[in-house]
Amino acid sequence: MKETIFLLKEDKQLVEMAEAQYLTEDELQTLLEDYPNLISGDQIDQDNPRRWVLVCREMGVTDGENAAGRWSLDHLFIDQDGIPTLIEVKRSTDTRIRREVIGQILDYAANAVSYWSVDEIKNQFEQTCQQKNKDANEVLLELLQGDQAAVANYWEVVSTNLKAGKIRLLLVADVIPREMKRIIEFLNEQMNTCTILGVEIKQFTGPNVKTLVPRVIGATTKAQSQKTARATGGERWDEERFFEYVKQRDSMHYQLYERIYKESVNIFDSISWGTGSKTASFTPKLFVNGITFQLFAIYVYSGSSTIEIQFQYLKSRKPFDDIEKRNQLQDKLNSTLNANFGNAEQRPNIKVEVFDAPGVLSAFFEVVRWFIEEVRDYYKVNS
Repeated sequence: MKETIFLLKEDKQLVEMAEAQYLTEDELQTLLEDYPNLISGDQIDQDNPRRWVLVCREMGVTDGENAAGRWSLDHLFIDQDGIPTLIEVKRSTDTRIRREVIGQILDYAANAVSYWSVDEIKNQFEQTCQQKNKDANEVLLELLQGDQAAVANYWEVVSTNLKAGKIRLLLVADVIPREMKRIIEFLNEQMNTCTILGVEIKQFTGPNVKTLVPRVIGATTKAQSQKTARATGGERWDEERFFEYVKQRDSMHYQLYERIYKESVNIFDSISWGTGSKTASFTPKLFVNGITFQLFAIYVYSGSSTIEIQFQYLKSRKPFDDIEKRNQLQDKLNSTLNANFGNAEQRPNIKVEVFDAPGVLSAFFEVVRWFIEEVRDYYKVNS
């Protein structure tokens, strides 16, 4: 049964929009190429939404060393963590979407891990950038939010993931049948390093307007818990483990982290601990009117530590869904941290060493308090 949604325009006109099929498979493929955000990265990973760059369309997949491409994968994307993401697209009218497409993408995955090289992926990515008149290095720099060190190391990370079989398989369609959903969920719960998901992208059309609604299938709580347990031994970071790790990895900033943590506990409603096996992290969270807000997160790596400013999360949270409001926040942070966050759309990182300078941490938390007051005042007025 086809669905209907409604668009309420600024002039209070209600537009009825009916679900519509894609005319061709290429139409949906082109949408993914032009608008990668349709691969809903926040639904795939709520704590760390995925960001994408396209390696290429119609990526060749061989079934032997030095063999010609036997298959052609619809799209190959990679995310900010260097995880190759293989995408196969089908329309709901294609009978192969029932079961055959599962075997198809598993074939691609098995042979890609065995026979792709990171040099091949890198070359395809650079060719795609050239075709689109983009600089490949700048594309990666945007993906990695300005982290030059991460750009320099990026293809090594991709290579490590590929060799370990750490890849992501996405089956994209306008409608994913019920029996296929269950197969996806079952496989995702059984797999260790590999993830398989469905992405349903329905389109709704009305007079001179079209709406696209993505929904991720298969990211069940059970699957996420099992993958986390396999990666981290089932342990989530907590206060004791976090500060023990800081002593080992970044002891010179131990007191700084203590101040950040204690101040966060005082002014936020909750601390959410990360689950990374080699990265200790926490995110302070604010709860207002049933909505969760997070402004920054702390990450302690081996050899470096950062604070991530999470503009991207705020894009769907009033009042900071307004770009002018996010720009106001960005200007305050730039001034306080002597930074140059040029885009209040993403999640830039700043090295923890910046907070060593006298008065910087106190000034940072003044901005944080302003942010909290703005949120609470908005919902007092509008509740």
